[in-house]
Amino acid sequence: MMIHFANIITQAAPVRQPDPFFPFVLLAIFMVFIYFMSIRPQNKRIKEHKAMLDAITRGDVIVTNGGIVGKVKKVNEDELTVDIGAGDVKVVRRMVTDVRTRTGSSNDSDKKKA
Repeated sequence: MMIHFANIITQAAPVRQPDPFFPFVLLAIFMVFIYFMSIRPQNKRIKEHKAMLDAITRGDVIVTNGGIVGKVKKVNEDELTVDIGAGDVKVVRRMVTDVRTRTGSSNDSDKKKA
C-alpha cells in the first residue's frame, strides 16, 4: 500500500476565503490611532494657546514668534502694545508664543510660615 504525496496534498483542508471586512477594520483602527496620536493633542495645544492669549493682561512679560521679549503696556482686542526697552511696539496678539511672567494677585497660602 503506497501513499502518494499528491493524494495527501489534495486531501488538505479547504482554503478559507479572506474576510471582506478586514481591510475596513484595519482602516478604522488606523484612523483611531491617528486621531489619538496626532489630531487630539494638536487640538489640545491650540485650545491651551488660545486660553493663554485670552489671559494676557497689562504687565505680563511676553515672547513673540520673532523672539522679541517685552512687557505688555496696553491690551486691545487684537493688538498689544509692548515695551521692548528701546520703545513701544504694537504686536498682533496671535503672534505671542509664550507668557514668561504674569502679573496678578499672589497666592500666599502655599508659602510656609517662618
